[in-house]
Amino acid sequence: MDKGVIYFPSKPSILAAGVVVGPLEKRSVFAQNFDLVLDDERADQKTNEQGHQHLIEEAAQIALQKKKLTMDAVDFFIGGDLVNQMTPTNFAASTIGSPFIGMYSACATSTAAVIIASLLTELGGSHYAIAGAASQHNAIERQFRYPVDYGGQKPATAQWTVTAAGYALIGKHQEGEPCIEAATFGKVADYQQSDPFHMGAAMAPAAFSTINQHLKGRGQTVQDYDVIMTGDLGKVGLPILKEMLRQSGFTTKQLETIRDGGAEYYGDDPLFLAGASGAGCSASVFFSEILAELKSGRMKRVLLVATGALLSQLSVQQNQSIPTVAHAIEVTMK
Repeated sequence: MDKGVIYFPSKPSILAAGVVVGPLEKRSVFAQNFDLVLDDERADQKTNEQGHQHLIEEAAQIALQKKKLTMDAVDFFIGGDLVNQMTPTNFAASTIGSPFIGMYSACATSTAAVIIASLLTELGGSHYAIAGAASQHNAIERQFRYPVDYGGQKPATAQWTVTAAGYALIGKHQEGEPCIEAATFGKVADYQQSDPFHMGAAMAPAAFSTINQHLKGRGQTVQDYDVIMTGDLGKVGLPILKEMLRQSGFTTKQLETIRDGGAEYYGDDPLFLAGASGAGCSASVFFSEILAELKSGRMKRVLLVATGALLSQLSVQQNQSIPTVAHAIEVTMK
């Protein structure tokens, strides 16, 4: 096995998924494939964090309902978020009541969770697992940048943390459902970027590393995929990634295969500056738009690469650089 690359001979399936988003996310270019758009940012809860918890519970419930299952059928609940000690996910896990594996890879958490769910399925220890991640705009902005009501101005490189939860139901291989053939746990990259308002530049090297790591480990080229979709590099980070790939030998034609959910999320709306971010960003794109493309037959093989900035409030205050990571899952439809 190549370092970080995992193969799944039994090809666990993504049986269903649930995507729940906030009111602003109805502006997303992917909105037609979201399962539920809430009217209130807090989901009618008392706090942003409780609203965050509600997003997770709703997304998990929707995924199960699509297969006419109840929470009793879930062997493992695997997920995480960006709030201190993942408290919204922890509270959601208490409500869901399944054995819980808390995950943290920042905005790469959704793919990390799916990889663990697939491993458990491959080993025979899980029949059904719920895996994914979520973010809530107000809660995350308050923690990593400034409270929303502070009204701080942001530079053009900043991205908008989405209010979204994306959770997938992972189970044994089923014909007619997208399956996970392989995955890659990425290495941590640190290019000494320290600006929390410039996440795209910080995360692009991690995406570059993981894409090359996966392709080399699998003995594949870009042409083997309909799309290689990164998570939330945004409109600044995506060009940086493409330039890194170009300098490493990728052709202009090959680079057309590389897309980014964060860069596309809100289209050209200037309100959202450099695009979308947050643990719910890649999760809501992958488990809505990309799954729809696979199930329709318009795509046959995709590589989903979620990126995460592993900073904390303390590390930013101490002016440390931002280490980043990217994890990938290779999903096929045959």
